[in-house]
Amino acid sequence: MSKISKLIKGITTLVAKPYMINKIIDNEDVHMEACHKTYPQFKSGLPIIDFRAVVPDASIEINPFAFMDGGSLVTDIALLKSLAGQKNDCQYFEIGTWRGESVANVAAYAKDCFTLNLSEQDLYNLGLNELIIKEQDSFSKNLNNVTHLKGNSLNFDFSPYHKKMDLVFIDGDHHYDAVKKDTEKAFKLLKDNESIMVWHDYAFNPERVRWDVFRGILDGTPAELRKNLYQVSNTMCAIYYPHPVKTIPIETKYTADKKFIVNLSLGEL
Repeated sequence: MSKISKLIKGITTLVAKPYMINKIIDNEDVHMEACHKTYPQFKSGLPIIDFRAVVPDASIEINPFAFMDGGSLVTDIALLKSLAGQKNDCQYFEIGTWRGESVANVAAYAKDCFTLNLSEQDLYNLGLNELIIKEQDSFSKNLNNVTHLKGNSLNFDFSPYHKKMDLVFIDGDHHYDAVKKDTEKAFKLLKDNESIMVWHDYAFNPERVRWDVFRGILDGTPAELRKNLYQVSNTMCAIYYPHPVKTIPIETKYTADKKFIVNLSLGEL
């Protein structure tokens, strides 16, 4: 099919189904091209820091972990848990809790944890299955140092938490606009120059960038702080790290240069 024929077909489709414009706008290639144009220094993604540079712990227990759809990698949770453990009386804020795996793990090391999720009614309005909705907070709802906040991050009042957080984790709506706005708001939560922010799903997997999320991170981060953005190897996470840190070659993320030992055991709910 010629380019002109494809163009005519595309226009015809949009006239018949105008809602399809959202698929075009949210197409990965569109976000990748926008990133390349605006941020040519990040054409290959973020510079990479080795997992061991930010997770020096020789051994970390991940508990709980569901091994179910919509969750994190064990390395993602190990990253959060280690970062929290490196802070005295860590204050932690999380956007997007789902089953509560990440905050339940962090809660073992943090003094106070705050999580923000959509209310049950909001989830019903999105058409989610009732069984899925009941899964929300299932791992974290009974933890004394976890406060479950309900609301939409796009209009939630974050002001009571401004400049109070040592560690912020963004894992909410992964569309570009939402990531951008969540990022802008989350930077206001950081307590001081030692505070850290982590974004989940910066990548589809540790080797492949997710460009809609990445673009939202870049556009939402203050220009002077973009030099402190990295990907942590062996994770799907991007990180704002307040100090310069040694990076590793981009090829490293395609290479098994380390091994992890996983001891699996089944616990009671």
